[in-house]
Formats: sequence, structure tokens, C-alpha cells
Amino acid sequence: MAETKEKWKHDGVRIVKGTELDTNTPQTPGMNRAAAITYARCGAEKLWAGTVVIHPNAKTGAHHHGPVESVIYVVKGKARMRWGEQLEFVAEAGPGDFIHVPPYVPHQEINASEEEPLSCVLCRSGQEPVVVNLDIPVVEKPEEVHWVDNIHPDPGTGKRG
Repeated sequence: MAETKEKWKHDGVRIVKGTELDTNTPQTPGMNRAAAITYARCGAEKLWAGTVVIHPNAKTGAHHHGPVESVIYVVKGKARMRWGEQLEFVAEAGPGDFIHVPPYVPHQEINASEEEPLSCVLCRSGQEPVVVNLDIPVVEKPEEVHWVDNIHPDPGTGKRG
């Protein structure tokens, strides 16, 4: 019992304070990433989590993250996501919204505000900072997509995904 108690004490729950995030991460111009949950920081084996702040009116280039899935939670601001072979689709997310980016999906993150930073929490299904930058033709006017699933009907049509 004492051995198990000691194991959980040092190998159980870890708290990473917001003031202790690691900014020694790969950076993209116009963005600031900081790691919170990594193998080096707390022994995470399958997840990476941190924060990202995208400067006003900034955006990434077209890219994907290989076999890694990403979940983005918008804390403050307005995120505009473009995705597809030519970034032909677009949707926006605001505070409290989640964004799921499946493996290998070409995409671009954009701060939709010209004045306010976009603050997000980012979780990935792997530890490797995989970023594959893409040199692809981009459509000028992407198609706006409203997310519809099998549970929630489309507010415009009443149809389910």
C-alpha cells in the first residue's frame, strides 16, 4: 500500500501552472505557442497540449500535421479556419467553440479580427511537432460550411448530417 501511495504521489496527477508554460516550441510568424502537457514536462505519452495566441489579422500558411489529430478550443477572439485541397472551405469559431482537425487535412488558421488577438488551447494526439507546409493553389472565395452532425439538425434546413 505504501509503495502504491508513493507511486501515485509522483506518477499521478500533474498540475502545470499557466505561468509555467514552455515557450521553447516551434513557432510560426504571427503566432505564439506555449507547451503545457508534454512527455518532458509531465510524462504525457500520447498527448500534447498548450496554448496558442494568434496576433490580430495574422494567419498561417497552408499545412497539415501528418497523422496527428488536433483539437482547438477558442478562449477569446474569432478563429477562421480554411481547409481542403485548395483551402476551398471556411468556417468560424468563437469563445467556447471547439475545432477538430483530422490527420492529413490541409488547413489554415486565421485570426478573423484586425484588432484583437485570438487565444486558444490546443491539444494534439501526439508528441511530435509535425508540420508539413504545403505549396498549393488557394481558391479566392471559399465555400462557407456550417457543421452538421447526426445529432444536431442544420438550423437552416432542419436536416441531420
